[in-house]
Amino acid sequence: MRAVETEAHPNEVDPRRWWILPVLCLSLFMVVMGNTVLNIALPEISESLRATGAELQWMVDAYALVFAGLLFTAGSLGDRFGRKGALTLGLVVFGAGSLGATFAEGAAGVIAGRAVMGVGAAFVMPSTLSILTHVFPPQERARAIGIWAGVAGAAGAVGPLASGWLLRHFYWGSVFWLNVPVVVVALVAGRFLVPRSRHPDRVPLDPLGALLSIGAIGSLVYGVIEAPSYGWTDPSILGAFGAAAVLLAAFIGWELRATDPMLDVRYFRRRGVTSGSLAISAVFFGMFGMFFLLTQYLQLVRGHSALGAAVRTLPFALTIMVAAPSSAHLAARFGTRAVVGTGLTMAGTGLVLVGRSGLDTSYAQLAVSLVVLAAGMGLTMAPSTAAIMASLPHEKAGVGSALNDTTRELGGALGIAVLGSLAASTYTSSLRDAAGGVPAQVSEHLGNSLADALRTAGSLGADGVRVADAARQAFVDGMSRALTVGGLVAYAGAVAVVVLLPRRLQGGPPR
Repeated sequence: MRAVETEAHPNEVDPRRWWILPVLCLSLFMVVMGNTVLNIALPEISESLRATGAELQWMVDAYALVFAGLLFTAGSLGDRFGRKGALTLGLVVFGAGSLGATFAEGAAGVIAGRAVMGVGAAFVMPSTLSILTHVFPPQERARAIGIWAGVAGAAGAVGPLASGWLLRHFYWGSVFWLNVPVVVVALVAGRFLVPRSRHPDRVPLDPLGALLSIGAIGSLVYGVIEAPSYGWTDPSILGAFGAAAVLLAAFIGWELRATDPMLDVRYFRRRGVTSGSLAISAVFFGMFGMFFLLTQYLQLVRGHSALGAAVRTLPFALTIMVAAPSSAHLAARFGTRAVVGTGLTMAGTGLVLVGRSGLDTSYAQLAVSLVVLAAGMGLTMAPSTAAIMASLPHEKAGVGSALNDTTRELGGALGIAVLGSLAASTYTSSLRDAAGGVPAQVSEHLGNSLADALRTAGSLGADGVRVADAARQAFVDGMSRALTVGGLVAYAGAVAVVVLLPRRLQGGPPR
């Protein structure tokens, strides 16, 4: 059998693998945190750069849109030309985008920097998992993926905490500058530790498949991101979803006929790929939607500062860092299907419990709810990722990692859009009755958001306290309804896993 590239035989065990893993996790941590670190900084950026609401939204969305759209292409290029090279390129581009955003003098500069960061992240994230799959033997791979998944989950919760601390001591650009030293450390360590690997054969590229995948995923993510602002039935949103459907059908048709497809869609006949993707999507649907609502609940309903709100989410980060690595041992003992099914059930229960938080709920109750949610997600993520990777050929590790990351991004984007829209519609309808007696030119601003309602209430004199209390209660009602739906999605995922997922992983298909 040929060498994977120049040094390593695919069946050899790299003695440095447990030193390589921290480099991969550090790179992953930076990319995932880039998805969440910006939200708390938006008010200060808005004031400093005089950014409009649309510009603030695109500072967040530019990263997610470019990242999701390029994942499959970046993973395929890593398999073809070398995963270490893809990781290095991604880190350099991510660092350059971070520098650009740090020193931006206007909103357009921040948006451009975030888009460049999305390009870098698209190369970094699939490379980390594909290199991990290459250097760890099957008997250790599930444990390593558990650590990898735990870092990914914790990074999403640590991002707001790091952002809150930086904003308290420095200016808004520090949330981007934070990435630069991380990039430098990862580049230097990766230069000496990370081995080279690629597809054993120099298969031709699939440029048409790449273009169709970028168009399909980009259109879908754009529609999901913009739907809450324009409405789900707006012609532009329906057009985006229609384009995504047409391009996806064209992508599937082309990949079925191509001699060397970028993603052989026949892999979805394998139960590990399908069920693992469903489980990952369900988990991140609930997690991203929950954090989108929880940060507003802690700051606007409960009155905590940005840093105080972030600190109160630490039980989630700490629990998921313990649960995800432990899932490998549990899956080996009880079976992958049992652990993932249990994890999704716990995650659904945790979402429902978080949704029961009210105006005067104790922090202890919220902390317990977050622990249940994080434990369920930790038990789900790593075995589901391992199921996807074990069901694909070893030489397709980059594409398999991109598939895992794409389902994660799509699930998260849908979670924010769907659960956010559901919460907003409930908030508006609940607040309508409470606005009785308020002048029409004032009441029309109450339904825009809880933040707008609280600002408006301050100008209403005697009615202000009543309206503010009603707005907070309306937001709590909306969050409860949305997270209950998120819990039901997780429960449905648990049922699908029990039906589809093999009881145990077999360590990968024959080559």
